[in-house]
Amino acid sequence: MMTLLMGLSFGASAHEVRPSVADITVAQDDVTVQLTIMLEPVLAGIDLGAVEDTDESALSDQNDALRGLDPAALRAEFDAAWPTIAQSIVMRAGDAPLTPEVTAVMIPEAGDTDLPRDTILTLVAPLPAGDAPVVFGLAAELGSVAVRQQAEGASYSAFLQGGAVSDPLPRGEIAAQSTADVVTKYVISGFEHIIPLGIDHILFVLGLFFFSLAWRPLLWQVSAFTLAHTITLAMATLGVVTVSPAIVEPLIAASIAYVAIENIFHKQDRTIGWSRIAVVFGFGLLHGLGFASVLGDFGLNDGQFIVSLIAFNVGVELGQIAVIAVAFLAVGIWAGRKAWYRPYVVVPMSAAIAVVGLWWAFERTFLA
Repeated sequence: MMTLLMGLSFGASAHEVRPSVADITVAQDDVTVQLTIMLEPVLAGIDLGAVEDTDESALSDQNDALRGLDPAALRAEFDAAWPTIAQSIVMRAGDAPLTPEVTAVMIPEAGDTDLPRDTILTLVAPLPAGDAPVVFGLAAELGSVAVRQQAEGASYSAFLQGGAVSDPLPRGEIAAQSTADVVTKYVISGFEHIIPLGIDHILFVLGLFFFSLAWRPLLWQVSAFTLAHTITLAMATLGVVTVSPAIVEPLIAASIAYVAIENIFHKQDRTIGWSRIAVVFGFGLLHGLGFASVLGDFGLNDGQFIVSLIAFNVGVELGQIAVIAVAFLAVGIWAGRKAWYRPYVVVPMSAAIAVVGLWWAFERTFLA
C-alpha cells in the first residue's frame, strides 16, 4: 500500500491531462464553439485518450518544447496542423457533417514549461437549411471534453470520453435533460473527482482513516468534513464565495500534511477531541472550494441546480466511502488490532502522506 500511495501521490504532476471544455451556441444559421484545450500535447501527437499524464508518452519532450514557444510561434504550429486536427473534431447537423472555421485563437504567453496553458479556439460552422439539431464531440485521441450550453434559466452539460458525442443540441434552444440523467451524470462526476482524479482528496481521507480505526472518531471526522465541504461547495458554486485556486490549492496540500502529522502524535484510542473535529471542519471548507472548481469547468444545470449540486455531492461522498472501504480491506480489518499496526502502518503511512502534502504545498506556492 505504501508503494501504491507514493506512486499515486508523486504521479500527480503539472503534466496531468485535463479535459477540454467546449461552450457551444447553436443558432438557427450557425453553430459557435469556444473550445478551451491543452494545445501543446495535441500538436506533439500525444494520444490524450491513452494517457493520464503527458510524461507517460514518448512524445513528452516535444510537448515540453511546445510549451516554451511564444504565442506567435505556437499559432504558426497550430495553423500548419489545423487540417489534421479538424478531422478529429466531430460536428454534425443531423447526418450532415459540418466544417468548422477557426475565427479566433487565444494563446497565453509562455511561462514555466512544467505548467500547462490553455488555448481558447473559437470555431464557427454554418448550418444547412432546416431544423436538424447539432451534435459535437472530439475523437478519442484528443481526450475527454466537457460540453456546455448556457442560457438564462437553463443549461446543458455532458462529460464525453472515448470519442463519444453530445446529445442532439437544438437550434436556438438548450438541450433538455431528464432529472434521472442529471442525477446519474453528476453522481458519476462527483465520484470520479475522488476516484481516480482526486489524489489530494484521497490522501486527506486516508489521513482521517489513520487517525483511529474506532467507528466514532472516524464518523465524527467524516461528518465534519462532509458538512464543511458541502457548505463551501454550495457557496462557491452560487458565487457567494470566490477564492483563487492559487490560495486554495496550497492550503489543501497543507491540510493533508497537518492531519497526517497529527496522526503520528495521536495516541490510538476510541476518543476524539473537539480540536480535531474543528480542524477537519476547517479543512473541509477548503476542500469544498476545490470541488467547486471542478463544477465550474463541468457546469451545473441551471434548470435543476439543487438536484445537480446534491447529486455531485453524493458522488463525492460515495468516492470517500470507497476510499475508506478499500483502506479497511487493505490493512484495517486484518491488521488493525495487531500490536504492530500503529508503529508499522499508521506512523509510516501518515509520514508518507505528510511528506507528499508538504511537497505539494511548497510546489503549489513557489513553483506554480
